[in-house]
Amino acid sequence: MSTKFTKRGILMVDSQSLKLLFASANLHDRFTEYVAAQLRLKGFDDISPSMLHFLSALDCGINYGAEIARRLKVSRQMVTKTVKELSRAGYLEQIEGVGRQKQILFTEKGERLISTARSVLADLDRVFIERFSEVQVADITASLEALTDLLTGMKDEPEL
Repeated sequence: MSTKFTKRGILMVDSQSLKLLFASANLHDRFTEYVAAQLRLKGFDDISPSMLHFLSALDCGINYGAEIARRLKVSRQMVTKTVKELSRAGYLEQIEGVGRQKQILFTEKGERLISTARSVLADLDRVFIERFSEVQVADITASLEALTDLLTGMKDEPEL
């Protein structure tokens, strides 16, 4: 246990899980900031990390607002607002679907953006493999996936 206390003397326990949480959140932020910056250098001047995060949750085919909201764990109103913003920027389009649901699709510009983002990530693969090794990068990925699976399985379990 930690010997760290708050101003009021409440014990703050050290935790590898907390360090992992902060490190993984920081890594996610650095990835999206880096990719967005590279995309801006490649002519996608209006792309931001938050737009990129939203677009990365979409399928290449037809998407629906309710699906996106569930996937991102956000409100449908937030999805509607973001889709309108990305449509104005030329990355997405909405067309009439079945019933009241509109289909959300990538435009050609949106497809070029995602393709370019994947190329930027492939370039990062090479940097990571040079610095570490292909095996180490694969091991890190597998470990993160295993931790995700473990936490997913624990979400309904009683507190330890």
